[in-house]
Amino acid sequence: MAVLFWESWNGTGSYINWSKIINRSNVYTFLKANIASLSGSALDFLIFAWLDRVVGINVLMAAIVSNLCGGILNFLMSRTWVFGAAKQRIDGQAVKYTLVWTGNFILNTGGVYLLVTKWGVHDLIAKVSVAVLVGVSYNYLLQKRYVFANN
Repeated sequence: MAVLFWESWNGTGSYINWSKIINRSNVYTFLKANIASLSGSALDFLIFAWLDRVVGINVLMAAIVSNLCGGILNFLMSRTWVFGAAKQRIDGQAVKYTLVWTGNFILNTGGVYLLVTKWGVHDLIAKVSVAVLVGVSYNYLLQKRYVFANN
């Protein structure tokens, strides 16, 4: 619901016309962003499960390391393939992405940690739940409108 409201509000006190937003290009970009996100998440989950189950490090450290790896993959895919922003300066994008990703990192890592340690949720269920919630409500919009926006 927050995503729909955020996408709908144009800052002038009126709502945006959805028929202008929902077009083939925007839908295609959204789908590519989800593929990049799923790829980063898949790498994140694989590394998390390996570190947690095989290596045996604690859940917080596993979440930190795996989230870093997934974030790097998502940045590279988003920059080159999703938003076609490879011709823009990478340093500016990297700084912006790092700011957005830091919020993502705090939300994902903190969410997993709280669900596992405070509420006894199974670690992999916690990881999936938090990743979906943060991805839908936070990542796409900030990457599209801030990190990889045409300046």
